[in-house]
Parts: sequence; C-alpha cells; structure tokens
Amino acid sequence: MDTPFSRSETTTVVTRGAMRLLVDLGYAPLAEVTLPNGRRADLMAVGAKGDILIVEVKSGVEDFRVDLKWPEYRPYCDAFAFAVGPEFPRQILPDEPGLIVADGFGGAVLREAPAVPLAGARRKALILAFARLAAMRATGVAVVEL
Repeated sequence: MDTPFSRSETTTVVTRGAMRLLVDLGYAPLAEVTLPNGRRADLMAVGAKGDILIVEVKSGVEDFRVDLKWPEYRPYCDAFAFAVGPEFPRQILPDEPGLIVADGFGGAVLREAPAVPLAGARRKALILAFARLAAMRATGVAVVEL
C-alpha cells in the first residue's frame, strides 16, 4: 500500500510516534545512536529499571528488505522491536522481535519484545555511555556514538 509521505517523512513520523509511546511506557529514548559495533540504532531507550530497548524504524517494504543489519543490534539491548506505520504490511516482518505501530502522534505495542537480559557488565557500560551521550546532546554537542 502506498503512503502519502516520502520515505524520510515516513521515518520521521514513525520515529516521533514511537518515541512518544516509549516515553508513555516509562522509557527515556534517544534517536540515532551509534552502537559499539558501529551500527546505528534508530531508537535506543532505557527503562526505569535499567532495561535497554532498541527500536528499528521501517519506513516501508523496500526499507525492510534491503536492511539486514538489525540482528546485529541484539547484543546491545535486552529487547528489540520494529516500529512501522499503520499502513506497513506487518505480515512480512519476522515473528520474534517486538512490534510497534506508530504515527506522528503516538503508537501502540502490538507485540511485546521478548526479553533476553544483558550481562551486568555490558549493561553498566551501555547505560553509562547512554547517559553521557544524552548529557552531551542536552548541552548542544552533536554526538551520536555510545
């Protein structure tokens, strides 16, 4: 199904809605976070108990089919989910990751992301790097890496 938005507009809208949902669910999200393996997560969020969620935003079928790097995010989060727009054909997505459907105003979790807890040392290192990244961005320093 065609969307009235370009790929970049769809990505922006879905990202905004997914971020609003994550905040409503008690997470502190950051967009476009470069992970230690060099991959860039569309959204990375830390929950109130220190759990780490990574969300990969998919703007359309072609975006999903050409982007095969998402399994490389799993070593850096407790849970992983896709976020897509309402018109996205969800049946093409794998069953394992969580699933968020979002628009510019918010979103809904259609499938919970299965939790696979990180090792304590990795969690501590990631949360420290996440906090430093958030603080640097808050001061206006343009940083994307953990």
